Amino acid sequence: MIKEERSDDELPWATHKWGWKFHHVGIPTSEIKPNEKYLPHLKFYTSGFEQSPFGIEWIRFEDDCPLHERVKTVPHVAFQVDDLDKELKRNNFKILTQPNAPSGGVRVAMIEHNGAPVELIEFSKCAE
Repeated sequence: MIKEERSDDELPWATHKWGWKFHHVGIPTSEIKPNEKYLPHLKFYTSGFEQSPFGIEWIRFEDDCPLHERVKTVPHVAFQVDDLDKELKRNNFKILTQPNAPSGGVRVAMIEHNGAPVELIEFSKCAE
């Protein structure tokens, strides 16, 4: 677990010390949103990311979605990382969702910190 404290004017360690890049904020919703994309293997819909200059993504889950309950009920912040496997070992993070591929060239995992879900995203080098 992370033991040091940071001051109010310091950037989060994830970006400042570890080199992670902010990607989006995922917000669970029960509302059907315009232009939803369905991920059938994960049983949820996403929307809004492509139109949001702030990286806001809405997520609507099917009742039988296999993801951890915390991911389905608490908003999460997502960071792009260079090496997902390496980052999952950092600070012995609690893993909520094991690495998976929601779409081609993308691997993600969900960790938990202080009760909040955090998504880590790795984009395939060949997809760049």
